Amino acid sequence: MLRSMFSAISGLKAHQTKLDTVGNNIANVNTVGFKSSQTVFQDTLSQVLSNGSAPTEDNGGTNPAQVGLGVKVAGITTNFSQGSTQSTGRSTDFMIGGDGFFVTQSGGAQTYTRAGSFDFDGQGRLVTSDGSILQGWMAEDGKVDTNGAIGALSVPYGQVMPPKASTKGGFTGNLSSGAAADATSAVESQITMFDALGNAHQITATFTRTAAAAPPATSGEWSVTLKEGATTPPVGTGTITFDAAGKVLTGGELKFTPADQSEITLDLSGITQFGAASSMKPTNDGDGYAMGTLQSFSLSEDGTVVGVYSNSLRQDIGKLALATFSNPGGLEKAGNSSYRVGNNSGAAVIGPAGANGAGKLSAGALEMSNVDLASEFTDLIIAQRGFQANSRVITTSDEVLQSLVQLGR
Repeated sequence: MLRSMFSAISGLKAHQTKLDTVGNNIANVNTVGFKSSQTVFQDTLSQVLSNGSAPTEDNGGTNPAQVGLGVKVAGITTNFSQGSTQSTGRSTDFMIGGDGFFVTQSGGAQTYTRAGSFDFDGQGRLVTSDGSILQGWMAEDGKVDTNGAIGALSVPYGQVMPPKASTKGGFTGNLSSGAAADATSAVESQITMFDALGNAHQITATFTRTAAAAPPATSGEWSVTLKEGATTPPVGTGTITFDAAGKVLTGGELKFTPADQSEITLDLSGITQFGAASSMKPTNDGDGYAMGTLQSFSLSEDGTVVGVYSNSLRQDIGKLALATFSNPGGLEKAGNSSYRVGNNSGAAVIGPAGANGAGKLSAGALEMSNVDLASEFTDLIIAQRGFQANSRVITTSDEVLQSLVQLGR
């Protein structure tokens, strides 16, 4: 039998594999997170008709005469280049910008995916469309430890943030250096403090000038009176003095203890005494707050899931885990747009986004397929012509054999 026929048959098989690969790429042109594949060919063993010889003093060298025996598929490689971005606006759609894979778990098996379209299940866990659970680190008291073991990542809507009693606060602003040392100079400002049960208490601070400039030591003295309610007795009093430059000289810190509350420290060091009009406001560095419940969440670039609570506070509730591999091309496709660790992929290195070579995350967007239709249709034509050419070789070989058979008639 002619060698050309068997070579052509191997060519048909190889180009059929290429057609299968191209067809799969085109079929997944709109699959979220899909990575296209390419077929690589290589020739098979060649039959040696005559060996080559080395040159001598009397004769020149000769090259070997070899006839190839066909082609085979050397491998099917996966192209892990970045796919295009599609904005969705859904808070549970995540996209990896760069290298890395989301870590999911199903039935005790850990898989990896680039498809970032997630939803909530009945327990508030983030899951893929086939039910695989997104993995990450959950926060404890608003702190995420990425050195611990990963587990199911959930967003516990309705979770309660317990109240915290205030222990500090402060005021900032200016007290006019031209104010008279009497009641007409009084300036008021309110600050909200919270007790251990989360109840809000409005503390009114009244600043009144009590002494004019006394150079060179001070340039003015002001009394501070703290009240909760208009008719209650003061819950705290203090005195502030300013130097010649209008900065606080003494009294930059005022401690007071409201009824049924622990001691609170007010920072007054940011107050000035310049020639402008008096104006006072509370600072935002208070540490107390009322009880709150989780209402929504947002995702930062490093994968941190930040909860937004009904008391207007934000707190970390978890962080997504990403996996990187020394050779992503060695991963095995597990279906459902997922991969599993392969023999040549290397072990998964799990960490937060932006670490260990992993990319950054974006919320409200998805990574689409990286299939290039123009290239795929070109490969489709190449595979088709290659298949036709090998078919023609088989036809020609058959005609040669037929001619050979007819010689015996």
